[in-house]
Amino acid sequence: MINDEYKKILRKYHKLSDRHILVAEADMPYSDVLKVVALSDKIRKAGNELVGLVRKNYEQLMRTKRYRKLLFLYGNTEEKSKRKDLAVQLNVMQKSYNVTWDYCRTSMISIGKKYGIDAIFALTKAEDIWRGMEKCLYGNGKTLHFSKHGDLTCIRAKQINRGIPISVKDNKLQFKLGRTVFGIKVNDRFQTDEVNAVLEYLTKPEIIDEKAAQTLLDEAYCIDTYRPCYATLVPKLIRGKYRVYLHLTIEGKAKPKYDRLGKRRHKLGKGIIGADIGTQTIAYTSDTEVDLKNLAERGNSIQKSERLERLYYRAMDRSRRTTNPQNYNEDGTIKKSRKTWQYSNRYKKLRTKHQELCRINAINRQLAINEDANHLRSLGDIFVTEPKNASKLMKRTKETTVNSKGKFNKKKRFGKSIKNRCPSGFQATIEKKFKVTCGTYIEVPNNYRASQYDHTADDYIKKKLSDRMYRLTDGTLVQRDWYSSFLLYCYDHKTKNIDRDRCISEFKKCYSKEKALVERIKANKIKVLNSGIKIA
Repeated sequence: MINDEYKKILRKYHKLSDRHILVAEADMPYSDVLKVVALSDKIRKAGNELVGLVRKNYEQLMRTKRYRKLLFLYGNTEEKSKRKDLAVQLNVMQKSYNVTWDYCRTSMISIGKKYGIDAIFALTKAEDIWRGMEKCLYGNGKTLHFSKHGDLTCIRAKQINRGIPISVKDNKLQFKLGRTVFGIKVNDRFQTDEVNAVLEYLTKPEIIDEKAAQTLLDEAYCIDTYRPCYATLVPKLIRGKYRVYLHLTIEGKAKPKYDRLGKRRHKLGKGIIGADIGTQTIAYTSDTEVDLKNLAERGNSIQKSERLERLYYRAMDRSRRTTNPQNYNEDGTIKKSRKTWQYSNRYKKLRTKHQELCRINAINRQLAINEDANHLRSLGDIFVTEPKNASKLMKRTKETTVNSKGKFNKKKRFGKSIKNRCPSGFQATIEKKFKVTCGTYIEVPNNYRASQYDHTADDYIKKKLSDRMYRLTDGTLVQRDWYSSFLLYCYDHKTKNIDRDRCISEFKKCYSKEKALVERIKANKIKVLNSGIKIA
């Protein structure tokens, strides 16, 4: 194979191959952990300084009428040649106001030297900031945000031979940060399998790379090389003590996990799954199982923890108001002028408890989401659901309405529910899980309207949001979220619509499972949020 052609194919392989992250705790003394935390804070300060520069230039750019007019024309023009011309004019204006990647990169060089940060860490931080600016310029982002004091910024070097280089010593992975040399703690079989795969690659990288390039050329397929791409150090404050975790980005798919008996933990099922994902619950129907459960719930303690989180926050607010009365108006709202805040020792203790509880709840949510995703993948390989709409439901209503008593209705929507249950995060995890494991993830079109269709009448019937239990036209009482998942289960791939014949043939079998599910929820007194199922 010619050298230039080989390099070209290898670059193509690196671009197409999968990647995953191995997380392991760094094996270093606490004195070195504190050095890592200090470096993290320096990177945070340097990033904030760059954010201030780029944000100021972006705000000046957005103030110009010409740029806003060009944006409007670009969004409302369909002709490609005109859009291309408008894009060129937008880029010229961005360059004249120093809202470019080149300005971001060169500005970070001097800022990094000022704070004494390694060039590769400064460059990686600049890339992260520019990615946020690109969301503002080309996506739905509104502004760049600063990192607060106490936020622990990750230390990332996007090159394996710089910043945090990797080496092998005594058949173990070894990393280096400045003069600090450390390893990682390998605790389970999965981590052992991953580390052994990386060690195997590092013993013969040229042979494995050549095999990967040859396989891509001959069979158009990417093999798993387990090449370490780059390392990231993530400091965390856990129970009042700092700990550092190493995130090693590895090329290829993750190794399968096994239980203590040697059996594969997460099985891959076959069949179709229809799922209705709400703000707090998920209802799904598959060939073998139907269920209705709360999202991101792991055990019975999560609702208690969420309530305790709110109580801590209210206690903090009372303490803050008592200590800083000069910063509040008579009606309790915060003044708009520049303010200085003083915090009592009681407030600081409450804040520490609140932060620790938030951390624990966030981890439990993520673990619950992963467990539910693995279970759904074991039920089938085709997942059908409605498009994501959690971000729209979080927004406050714009119209001011008055109720029958003459009082203003609240404008709040589903912000707390979405924060506690993470429906979008769950849906994103499901999508990734099915695509990575060779499954199919389908989002039905907006005109599918599973929540409004009645297959017994073959018609769309408008229902109120408060109607959680619904009677079909033939008199059958169904739980509305489950019925929506059943209609998604009866998805027709050809017409991309509801298959009524499948609804008629499958309804009796699925409805008997739904009745057994409702009885089980009532018998065990399971509280399913907004389900309409009353428990004694």
